[in-house]
Amino acid sequence: MDSNEPVLLSWSGGKDCALALQEVRSGGLLDVTLFTAITEDHGRITMHGVREGLLDRQAASLGLPLEKVFIPAGCTDEEYGARMAEALERARERGTRSVIFGDIHLADVRDYRERQLAKAGMKGLYPLWGMDPRKLPESFISLGFRAMVVCADTKYLPEGFAGRDYDASFLRDLPPSVDPCGENGEFHTFVYDGPIFSAPVTFATGERVMRDGRFMYVDLVPPAT
Repeated sequence: MDSNEPVLLSWSGGKDCALALQEVRSGGLLDVTLFTAITEDHGRITMHGVREGLLDRQAASLGLPLEKVFIPAGCTDEEYGARMAEALERARERGTRSVIFGDIHLADVRDYRERQLAKAGMKGLYPLWGMDPRKLPESFISLGFRAMVVCADTKYLPEGFAGRDYDASFLRDLPPSVDPCGENGEFHTFVYDGPIFSAPVTFATGERVMRDGRFMYVDLVPPAT
């Protein structure tokens, strides 16, 4: 595709979308807008639970525009889909035809995305697709990215994994059954530094909260301004 063609990048604030951004930037794509779902009742990134203020700081350090899609807490799949479809239609009216995702190997997830995008007359781009999930973490770390694990699913991991840095030590301690990229939702991350950032995104570690009886979240608090 044309390097100047506008694209959206599905941005959760985590490591896989950061690696996807690294890939497309190295491939020459320039006109990238971050695209993030925010749970409007709480002002946090949907699923990852990271505060909206830290998302804003990420985008500023990346030097990229950010489009937020506000989703009600506890909404149905239909309402979620409708909010996303409206946002995609607005982007399409501005000339966007493609959305980048950091998916690696879950075919059902990719198929779902393609069906939703087709309704909007758009297509998906998957720069990490098919890469070895055992080698991607090594690449992430060796490139100089830094991330913290902000959520651990205690169905797969002890709750103490939440709040740890995503580093070689974390990877060594993972149970063999857990995907080292967390592709099955075993854990989520927040990237706060790396080669695509102009400066680290600073924060303090706040309280730990168990939600739905299984998801341990660690709150990251932006510095006072």
